[in-house]
Amino acid sequence: MKILHLDTNHPLLINQLKDLGFTNDEDYSSSKEEIQNKIQGYEGIIIRSRFTIDKRFLDKATSLKFIGRVGAGLENIDVVFAKEKGVHLISAPEGNRNAVGEHTLAMLLSLFNKLNKANAEVRQGKWLKEENRGIELNGKTVGIIGYGNMGKAFAKKLRGFDVEVVCYDIKDNVGDENCKQVSLKEFQEKLDVVSLHTPETPVTLNMINADFINQFAKPFWLLNTARGKSVVTKDLVEALQSGKILGAGLDVLEYEKSSFENLFENKSMPQAFQYLIKADNIILTPHVAGWTIESKEKLAQTIVDKIKDRFC
Repeated sequence: MKILHLDTNHPLLINQLKDLGFTNDEDYSSSKEEIQNKIQGYEGIIIRSRFTIDKRFLDKATSLKFIGRVGAGLENIDVVFAKEKGVHLISAPEGNRNAVGEHTLAMLLSLFNKLNKANAEVRQGKWLKEENRGIELNGKTVGIIGYGNMGKAFAKKLRGFDVEVVCYDIKDNVGDENCKQVSLKEFQEKLDVVSLHTPETPVTLNMINADFINQFAKPFWLLNTARGKSVVTKDLVEALQSGKILGAGLDVLEYEKSSFENLFENKSMPQAFQYLIKADNIILTPHVAGWTIESKEKLAQTIVDKIKDRFC
C-alpha cells in the first residue's frame, strides 16, 4: 500500500510505516492541483492542515483507502463525502490531549495571577505590587464546553485544586469522576470560568456570541484552546469592555486561515484584534496548545497504531 505524506511529522511515523511494509512518498511543496493530478496512485494520505481535502480532491483519489490527520479534528476533510467513498478517516486526539490540558491550565493560572502583565512591567523597571494582586482558583466553578478528549484532559488537571468542575455537551452521559455534566441553564448560572473544547462544526461556529455571553448570570473568564471560529471576536471584545467577561486566554483566533498555519486571510488587522493585543487581561498564543515536543511524537504514534490496527 502506497502512502503520500503531505506534511512533515515526527520521523517515527514514516519509519514505522515502512517497517510495517508500506511504501511512503513525501511531497511537502507541490500545489493542491499538482497533488490531485497524481493522487489516484495512492491508497493512503497523511496530512495535518496544509489544505482542505474536498469533494473534487476525493473524486480524483480513486484508490484511496484512508486519510490520517495528525491532529485532533477532521474539519479540513469533507467527512461525509469521504465516508460515502468508503475512505477510512483517522485522527489522533489522544496524542495531544495532555498538552492541551496543561496549556489551558497554564493560561488560566497566568490570567488569575497577572503573570504576563507583571513580567512586562518588571522588565520596564516597574515594581507594582497592589496592581498585580492575583486571585486564587480554589473555590471557583470551572465549566467545560465539550467533554471529549480535550475537555477530559483539562478536567483531570484540575483535580489538584479545590474547585467545582462541570461540563455541558450535546451528548448525554459524558460526565465522570472529574466533572459533573449539567444542563446549559445550570451551566450559565454558576460559572466563574468557561473553557472551550469543541470541534469546529456548524453547531459550534460563532457559538460564543453576544447572546450566549449575556445569558451567564455573572462575569466569567473565557479560555479557548479549541477552534477560533467558535468565538465572535467583536462580541468578545464588547463583553470585555463591559466587564461581562473578566479576561480571556486564546490559543486560537477567528481570523486564522483554515490551514491553521497563518493568522490573517489578508493583511488587514481587524479592530477587535487590535483591542486584544493591547489588553492586559488577555493572553494570546499561536495555536500551540497541543504543540509540544511530547505531543509531536504521540500524535505520530497514534496514527501509526490506528493504521496498523485497521490495515495490518
